[in-house]
Amino acid sequence: MAARVTGTPGVLRAMNDRAALELMIQRGMLSRSQLVESTGVSKPTAAEMLSRLVRDGLVVRSGTASGSRGPSAQLYTINRGLAHVAGVNVEEDRVTAAVADLSGRLVTEVVVDADLTQGQNPVPLVQQAVRSAARRARLGARSLAHVVVGVTGAYDRSTDSVTYVGHLPGWQAEGVVQELRTALRVPLTIENDANLAAVAERTRGSARDVDTFALLWVAGGLGLAVELGGHLYQGATGGAGEVGYIPVGGRSVTFQDSMGSGAVLQLARRYGIAGSTADGVVAEAVKAGERQMPFLQELAERLATGVAIIVAVLDPPLLVLAGSTCRAGGTLLAELTERELHRISPFRTRLVSSTAPPEPVLAGAVDSAVANGRTAIFGAPASDPWTPTAPAADVPA
Repeated sequence: MAARVTGTPGVLRAMNDRAALELMIQRGMLSRSQLVESTGVSKPTAAEMLSRLVRDGLVVRSGTASGSRGPSAQLYTINRGLAHVAGVNVEEDRVTAAVADLSGRLVTEVVVDADLTQGQNPVPLVQQAVRSAARRARLGARSLAHVVVGVTGAYDRSTDSVTYVGHLPGWQAEGVVQELRTALRVPLTIENDANLAAVAERTRGSARDVDTFALLWVAGGLGLAVELGGHLYQGATGGAGEVGYIPVGGRSVTFQDSMGSGAVLQLARRYGIAGSTADGVVAEAVKAGERQMPFLQELAERLATGVAIIVAVLDPPLLVLAGSTCRAGGTLLAELTERELHRISPFRTRLVSSTAPPEPVLAGAVDSAVANGRTAIFGAPASDPWTPTAPAADVPA
C-alpha cells in the first residue's frame, strides 16, 4: 500500500490526483474502493478526488463492476479523448506516423514512402505523415498535444539541430528542426532512434523490471541507449551512444565496420549464406542451426568485442541486444555473445535479446509522446513530468 503524502493542501491534492490518474492508466479502470486500497487515502478523500477529476473532465465514469455483496461499484477511467499525440519514425525509405490517445491506445498508423538518402528535405514528408495520420483519426493536425520524431542521428539541444546523420543529408540542412516545428505547429521532440527503442524496451520489452540498463542497436547502423534510474542519458550534445565510431580492430576498423549491415552480409557470403539483408542472413543462419553455427559464432565474437568496451565503461546490470540484426539472431545470438563476452572480459553483464514490439522506435516514440501529452493535460506537480508507460491491456477500445 502506498504511503500517504503530506504537504500543503494544494500540493497534496495535486499529488493525490496524480496518483489516482496513474493508477487508472496502469489498470484501465478503477473503483473508489480500489483507489482507497491502493493509495491509503480515506473514503471521503477518495470520493472528493474522483468528483473533482470528473468535474474537471480528466476522468469519466466507465460502467460498473459487480461485487459479491452490496451494490455494483462505479468504475472510473481517464478521459483518453482529451488529447491525442503522435509518434513518428523517420527511416531511409519511409516515414511512419502513429496517433494514440492519452491511454496510450493506438488509433491509427500511416506510412509514407520516401528516399531520404539523396538529401530530400524530411520536413514535408514528416508533415504529410502526421497530417495523414491525424486526418485518418478524424483530428486536426494542430490539435495534437505532442509529436515525438525518431531519427537515426543525435539531437543537439544547444544548436537545435540533428547531428551524426550523414546517411540522411536532408536533416543536416540549417534550420531544418525549426522548419519542422513551424510546419507542425505543435509541441515537438526530436529523439535518437536507439533511445526510443530503449523506451519501448522499458515499457513493453525485456527491461520492464529494471530502471538502469543499456540497449545496443545493431541494424544498418549502430547505436547505444543508456537508461540511468529510468532516465535516458543523452550526453552534452545528444551524441551519447554513437558507438559505431568505437575502434575495435586497430585505428582503421570501427565497430560499425565490423557489425554494420555491409559487414554482416560480407561475413555471410564467406560462409555461403545468400541474402540481401543483414537480418535476413542472420535469420537464415539461426534456422540452419548447427550447419551455420560457425557464422553465428564469429558474428557473436565481433559483437562481444564491442560489447566488452561498453560494459567496461558502464557496467550495466543488463544489456539488451536490439535492432534488426540482433532481433534476427534472437536468444541464440544473445547467448553466444554473452558467452564470448565472459571469455574475454571480467564483467558478467547479463545480455538478452529484445522483446519489444516489432517496430520499437515507433512504439517508443508513441509512448514518449503520450507521456508528454499527459504532462501537458494532467499537469506535473513538483516538476515531476510523466514517464512513458505501456498502455493498459484492459482499457476499453
